[in-house]
Amino acid sequence: MWLADQWKDYEVLDTSNGEKLERWGDYFLVRPDPQVLWNTPKKLRQWKKPNGHYHRSHKGGGQWEFFDLPKTWDIHYKELKFHLQPFSFKHTGLFPEQAVNWDWFSEKIRKAGRPVKVLNLFAYTGGATLAAAAAGASVTHVDASKGMVNWAKENAQLSGLREKPIRWLVDDCVKFVEREIRRGNHYDGIIMDPPSYGRGPKGEIWKIEEKIYPFIELCTKILSDDPLFFLVNSYTTGLQPAVLTYMLETQVAAKFGGKVISDEIGLPVSSNGLVLPCGASGRWEK
Repeated sequence: MWLADQWKDYEVLDTSNGEKLERWGDYFLVRPDPQVLWNTPKKLRQWKKPNGHYHRSHKGGGQWEFFDLPKTWDIHYKELKFHLQPFSFKHTGLFPEQAVNWDWFSEKIRKAGRPVKVLNLFAYTGGATLAAAAAGASVTHVDASKGMVNWAKENAQLSGLREKPIRWLVDDCVKFVEREIRRGNHYDGIIMDPPSYGRGPKGEIWKIEEKIYPFIELCTKILSDDPLFFLVNSYTTGLQPAVLTYMLETQVAAKFGGKVISDEIGLPVSSNGLVLPCGASGRWEK
C-alpha cells in the first residue's frame, strides 16, 4: 500500500464504528467512512468534543453538526496551501490521501529535464494541479463544476502559483479530450480522478465501470510521443488495483512501453498504527 504519510497539518487520529476522527490543522472533524468496519474503544477526547461531526442519515445523505468551527480555514502540504470548507456529503474540499501521488509525479516532472505538459481530468479543487505546477509543469485543469474550478483557482492563489502556466477549464472531460484529439494537442502526463457516478454540465451520465476503460483508450491519443506518466485513481470498490493495472497495460503500456504498478493508497492512523484504506491508484511510467 502507498501511504500519504508526509502530512504535518493533517492526520487520521482514530477510526471506529464506521467513522474516522481527523485533525485538519487546528480543528478536529468526525466523518463517516465506509471502510471502517471495525469497532474499537473511542479513547481520544476529541471523539466527544470535535469541531465538526458529519452524521449519516439512514435514508441516505446526512448533515453537519458544528462546534466552534470556522466557515473556512487553510492547511499546508509542503509548499502547497489549501482552502477548506465543509460542504455537502461530508467533504472538505481535499482528499489528503492523494498526496502520495502528488509526490510521485512531482518527482518525475522535476527529473524530466525538459518542459512537461500535464492534463488533470476530473480535477476537483486542484491538489494534483498545484503539485504539478509547483514541480514545473504546464497544467491544463478540467472539471465539470464551475464552483470546483473557482475553488482550485483560490488554492493556486493561496499557494503562490497564480502566475504559473495553468489553464482552467469548466468542461465535460470526455468531450474535452475528444476536442483535443481533433485539435492535435498532446500531453506528457495525464492524471484522472473520476467519480464513481456523475453528471456533466449538460446532464451527461458517467458510470465509472462503463466509461473508464474506453476513456483511458481515448486519452492515449493525446499522449505525446515521449510521455512521462499516466495516473488513474479509483474510489470504487469494484476497481481493484489489478483492474487498474490491466487497463493501463492493455492501453498505455501496449502503445508506449514502460511499466505499470497499481496499489491501494492509505492514510496512517496515528493512535494505533492501523492504516485507513482510501481507494486505489494505477500508475504508468515510461
